[in-house]
Amino acid sequence: MKDKYDYLIVGAGLFGCVFAHEATKRNKRCLVIDKRNHIGGNVYCENTEGINVHKYGAHIFHTNDKGLWDYVNQFATFNHYRNSPVSVSKGKLYNLPFNMNTFYQLWGTKTPEEAKAKINAQIEEYGVQDPQNLEEQALSLVGKDIYETLIKEYTQKQWGQDPKQLPAFIIKRLPVRFTYDNNYFNDTYQGIPEGGYNKIIEGLMQGVDYKTEVDFFENRTYWEDQAHKVVFTGKVDEYFDYRFGRLEYRSLRFENEILNTDNYQGNAVVNYNDLEVPYTRIIEHKHFEFGKQPVTVITREYPENWTPEKEAYYPVNNPENQEIYNQYAQLKKENASTIFGGRLAEYKYYDMHQIIAAALTAVKREFKENED
Repeated sequence: MKDKYDYLIVGAGLFGCVFAHEATKRNKRCLVIDKRNHIGGNVYCENTEGINVHKYGAHIFHTNDKGLWDYVNQFATFNHYRNSPVSVSKGKLYNLPFNMNTFYQLWGTKTPEEAKAKINAQIEEYGVQDPQNLEEQALSLVGKDIYETLIKEYTQKQWGQDPKQLPAFIIKRLPVRFTYDNNYFNDTYQGIPEGGYNKIIEGLMQGVDYKTEVDFFENRTYWEDQAHKVVFTGKVDEYFDYRFGRLEYRSLRFENEILNTDNYQGNAVVNYNDLEVPYTRIIEHKHFEFGKQPVTVITREYPENWTPEKEAYYPVNNPENQEIYNQYAQLKKENASTIFGGRLAEYKYYDMHQIIAAALTAVKREFKENED
């Protein structure tokens, strides 16, 4: 079996599937393995009552890159869904992202001039010149009312820490719009694939060998012997046997519920800011595809501290972790037989379009093609 494949790809998420697809197009033999019981990584959808449930949290595709938009449209038809979440704070509803609707809900302001004056006055009163933590950063960007109503408690739930203990760079900027526009993303191209993200994954993996419920680390030598080269998309610290210590992650827990109603909350995503509510948001999946089913499926999303037996969803990019990662990054450079890619292998938060772009760049680099 030795050298049967050109590439062993560890992880069947977007990075691994795009790489496998592109390498196969170049007549390379790929084997993709994943420890889950399905391919698709975090974009995997599960059909429940005719509704495509985003099993690992809401995924909305958005990009300004027409090339990337055309790329994903090879595999699925996208609808015109626009993400317009609402947020519940102290029993009141607010529109996101922060826009003229939000400001009216907070203060009753009706013009951009009034809203800007309110925000600038609060920044002047509560902001600082050199923010040292997330709270100071937020106060310096949007003032006290927006911070305390829509950021503070949500952030504490999301990260499991007081915002005063979190680094300022987590929110380098906050989107503030002085228009009545609830579209969360500004990107030119947005939508949800009709029939769910599995359509894209199935298209990418057509003609590619794969095995699920396989843990690479349980028999690492065997799997490495199956191919000339490895593409690794898992946790970078685990790959190097925690040589410089463990990196931190945040995890999530999802609770699904089927409800005997055709419309539970009227929106795909509703955030819950208050600390006494243990989840950060409720997702009602049918609204992603404008479903007309007589029932609905909702998911409550609970942020959790990560432990090794849990899924790692978000890197905790504080200075301590970044210092550890930089040491692993040096090892990656010295390891020519392995290609590293994806959120966990690069210890970096990526959106879907960024993952696909990174995979396509890795393909061009690997096959020494011109990177436009």
